[in-house]
Amino acid sequence: MAHTSGTGTIVAVVGAGSDEALETLEGLAGVEALSLRGTEPALAARRIAAASVPWIVHDADPLEHVAAAWVELYEERATLGTLEVEVQATLADFEAGRAVMPDYYIVLDPDQADATWRHWWCGALGHRAPRRILPAAAASSPRDAALRRMLRTLPTSRPWPEPASWLPGLPFAIPDRVGLHE
Repeated sequence: MAHTSGTGTIVAVVGAGSDEALETLEGLAGVEALSLRGTEPALAARRIAAASVPWIVHDADPLEHVAAAWVELYEERATLGTLEVEVQATLADFEAGRAVMPDYYIVLDPDQADATWRHWWCGALGHRAPRRILPAAAASSPRDAALRRMLRTLPTSRPWPEPASWLPGLPFAIPDRVGLHE
């Protein structure tokens, strides 16, 4: 299920340098920065739901396995069946409340990512809610305030559509063509 709880705005920071990015938020009033990468989705969902601040910023991506399967499919390192299994498992996690879709993704240094990963963030995922995928430079120092500024200026936009309405169609979200004929 998409983020509909009474928690604050949930922001997932993904990409190389997410640990450093979260560190730049330490001590910021109204923000809880949670290092959750590698945590079981259900535990991450509980930690996010337990936060009682306006901004919850974390590094756990509920679509991590789906993204990896999509990238591997288009890099010819996995099969369509692998992607389908990951989509079904992720949808079950959303339905059972074991995963929470963030309101926003901040993608660190997407221009440095491999092409297929860039197409995942900016195409296959970004196509669903373009103003909810925000590219950003990774923190250049512990005092880098770019992420803090970004949190203050998040764009408003329509919410994410329910994952069940678009995750099953991911095999048809072909890199370089996402959004051209939809």
